Amino acid sequence: MNTAPVPYVLLPGTAAEALGFYADVFGGEVSTRSFAEFGRADGPPDDVAHGVLRGPVDLFLADAGFDEDAVALTGVMFSLLGRATPEVTRTWFAALASGGGRVVSDLAVRPWGAVDGTVRDRFGLSWLLGYETSEG
Repeated sequence: MNTAPVPYVLLPGTAAEALGFYADVFGGEVSTRSFAEFGRADGPPDDVAHGVLRGPVDLFLADAGFDEDAVALTGVMFSLLGRATPEVTRTWFAALASGGGRVVSDLAVRPWGAVDGTVRDRFGLSWLLGYETSEG
């Protein structure tokens, strides 16, 4: 059983788009349920009340309901250090930066010998990706 925390992010009406984006970046399977499907009246009927990406990277995403705040993160990064091969890490990094994302710190060898970099994606999430240089 994996006991690592899985992010659950509330977005401002963009959860379906974000789930598709992250599935394109990381791979995996997406499932969603709308507010209407759950019989909930606390959000727009067609918005995502619960969305899941299961794959190499797991995420939960939903659209913020009427009385919920959408994500606004500062000082938080989602870490994918040592989670993939160097080639896959570079692919994920480039994909997260695409389409309106921003490279904060490019993938580079750091003084301690590992390679890492930070990217903020178009949905406002910051990602720290990296690998050990002995991996490639």
